[in-house]
Amino acid sequence: MKKEFIAYAGEKLIIEWYFDNRDKSQGLDYFEKLPKARQNKIFYLFRWLGNSGKILNQKKFRYEGDKIYALKVSQDRFLCFFFDGNKVIITNAYQKKTAKMPPKEKEKSLNARKNYIDWCKEGRYYE
Repeated sequence: MKKEFIAYAGEKLIIEWYFDNRDKSQGLDYFEKLPKARQNKIFYLFRWLGNSGKILNQKKFRYEGDKIYALKVSQDRFLCFFFDGNKVIITNAYQKKTAKMPPKEKEKSLNARKNYIDWCKEGRYYE
C-alpha cells in the first residue's frame, strides 16, 4: 500500500500526515472515521492554514508549547508541528473530553516529531 502523506498542498504550506514506523497514521485514521461534515470542517482549516500560512484565531489553532500546535474543530483536536519552513505535520488526533489536553496526547505528538525529524535527517522517511 502506498502512503499518501499530503493532506493538503496550499499556496504557503503543505499539510502532511505523519506515519509511524509501522506505516500507520493515527491522525489520518481518526480523520477518516469522522462523519463527512466534521471532515469538511477540519479540511477547511487545512486549506486556511495551507493557503495563508497562519491562523490567528486561537479557537481554531493554538500553540500548545514544545513546538506543538492544535488545529481545533468542535471537540476534535489535531496535533501538529511545523517542519522545514513550509510543512505542517499532523501527528495525532483525539476528541476533547476535558478542559486540558491529555498529557499522553501531547507526548504522542512530541515522540512523532522527534521520530520524523530523525528519520528525515537519515533520509528514511519518504522511502
